Amino acid sequence: MPAPRLPAFDFGRLPGLTDEHRQVQQAVQAFVEGEIQPNADAWDEAGSFPRELYRKAGAVGLLGLGYPAEYGGTPADHVSRLLSSVELARGGIGGVTAGLGSHTIMLWPLLAGARESVRRSVIPSILAGESIGALAITEPSGGSDVAQLQTRAARVAGGWSITGSKLFITSGIRADHILVAARTGGPGAGGVSLFLVDGTSSGLTRTPLKKIGWWASDTAALYFDEVFVPEDRLVGEENAGFRLVMQNFNGERMTMAAGGLGQAMACVEDALAWARERRTFGQRLVDHQAIRHKLVRMIDEILPVQAWVLQLAQRLDAGESPAGDLALAKNHAARLMRDCADQSLQILGGAGFMRGSRIERAWRDCKVYMIGGGAEEVMNDLAARQLGLL
Repeated sequence: MPAPRLPAFDFGRLPGLTDEHRQVQQAVQAFVEGEIQPNADAWDEAGSFPRELYRKAGAVGLLGLGYPAEYGGTPADHVSRLLSSVELARGGIGGVTAGLGSHTIMLWPLLAGARESVRRSVIPSILAGESIGALAITEPSGGSDVAQLQTRAARVAGGWSITGSKLFITSGIRADHILVAARTGGPGAGGVSLFLVDGTSSGLTRTPLKKIGWWASDTAALYFDEVFVPEDRLVGEENAGFRLVMQNFNGERMTMAAGGLGQAMACVEDALAWARERRTFGQRLVDHQAIRHKLVRMIDEILPVQAWVLQLAQRLDAGESPAGDLALAKNHAARLMRDCADQSLQILGGAGFMRGSRIERAWRDCKVYMIGGGAEEVMNDLAARQLGLL
C-alpha cells in the first residue's frame, strides 16, 4: 500500500487550481496506484515493463494529455500536464515514467513541422499507446551541444539516406517511430534537419544500454547505415530542425522539474511512514528530535519548489517563455530529489539500503535528472544568459 499522502503536498491548497485540474490529478493518481505501483519492483528488476501498459495509459487519456483532439489527444493546459508529471513521478519508478513519456519529447516537433498526412498516420497510434515514439538527438561525440551533431543525411532518389549514430535514446529499442536529428547543411545549428524514421528501416540497428537507474526504461544506442527515409518524412524545412527542437525544451525541462519534485515528495512520505512505525530506544523514530527535524527540513525544501513550478506552469499558460527560470527550476528540483532521497534513505537505515522501495529507486535515479534535458552546467549557463547576467 502507498504511504499516506502529506496534506502539505496537496497542490489544491495553492492558488489557481480548478476542478478540472483536480480531476486530472486524481485520474493519474488512480492509474499510478492501480497499474504501476503494484508492479514497480518486478518491472525494475526485469529491466522493462509490458508494452500493454502503453495501451492502458492511452485508453485513460494519459498519453494524449495536452495534445489536439483531432489526433486523438485531450487538450489540456500546462498546469494539468504538470500535475500529471508529478503524479507519475510519485509512483517511484522513473524508468516507467521515462518510457511512457518518451513520445512527449518527439511529438511537439512532429506536430509543428510534419506534413499533415504524416501527422495523421503516426500521432493517433502513439497517443493511443498502439505504437511508441522516441527522439534521437544525443550522439557519442556530445550530448547537450546539439548544434555539433555529426550524423548526416544525404539526398538520394526519392528521399534521404542517414548515416551515423545516436546514444542514450529512451525507448530506443522498441520505438516504432524515431524522430532523428541529422546534419544536412554546414556546421552549427543552421545545418540540422529532422527526419521521422520507421523503426523497421533497413540499416537501423539498436543496442540496449545498462544504467545506474531508470532500470525499467529501455535505453539504447542507435546506428544508421545508409537508412533510407522517404521525402515526406522530412519534418519541417531542410536545415531548420534545430529551431523545432529548441521549441520543445521548455516542456521537457518542466517535466524533469516535476519529476524531481514528485520523487522528492514520495521519498518524504515513505520515510515518514517508516519513522512512525519503527521503534528505537523505546520510542518511535519520529519521536526523536533528530529524525523529525530531518523530515521537517525536507518538507521545508519541497514546499517552495512546489509553488515555483506551479507558477512556471501558469506563466507558460499565459503565453510566456521563461526559459531561464525553467532551467533553474529543473536544476533545483534535481538537487531536491537527490537530497530527499539521501536523507530519507538515512532515516530507513539498513532497510533503505535494500532494493525494492521508492526511496531506494529515487536514490539510484536522481543523477539522471541532473543530466537529462540539459546538464546542470548547461542549464546554469542558459539561465545566466536568459536572466541578463551577461
